[in-house]
Amino acid sequence: MTQIHSGLSITQLAAQTGFGADTIRYYERTGLLPAPARTAGDHRRYDGQAVDRLRFIRGAKRLGLRLGDIAQLLAVRDTGTCPCEPAASLLRRRLEEIDGEIIRLTELRGQLTGMLTAIPGPACPDPAPGTWCPPPSPSPSPSPSPSPSPSPSPKGGDPMMSCAYCDDPACIGCGCTD
Repeated sequence: MTQIHSGLSITQLAAQTGFGADTIRYYERTGLLPAPARTAGDHRRYDGQAVDRLRFIRGAKRLGLRLGDIAQLLAVRDTGTCPCEPAASLLRRRLEEIDGEIIRLTELRGQLTGMLTAIPGPACPDPAPGTWCPPPSPSPSPSPSPSPSPSPSPKGGDPMMSCAYCDDPACIGCGCTD
């Protein structure tokens, strides 16, 4: 074995790339990073190509690409062929995933906004015992008020987790007693 004295230690490589030493070793085991040269004492010594490769991996991860996708791009890159065509395909797929996530998050935001606007604020009464809902408001009319005890949800939900007034499992009970 030829003795190697130059190159970066794993600690130096980690400092330059922002990856932890364990992550670098993992990338070696999975083939994302080629095995480095070793010293006579069996210490790893990395060259500038390892820095470049890890920076490429970091950039691809920042875009949300999976390690399998990154491995494909690196394999094409290692042949000397331009990885633009496979990269474009992967990036289009990633863009579609992001668009789907934006739709999901927009819907979630709407639901959270609706729940937040239904909360009356500091005047919110304490919940009735055994429920998440406030006790029924006294009604000025002689008509009977809804029963404050929870009933089984027709949706099969937990009656202790749904509103006793509207039986909506998503309702936190503050906006349905008006």
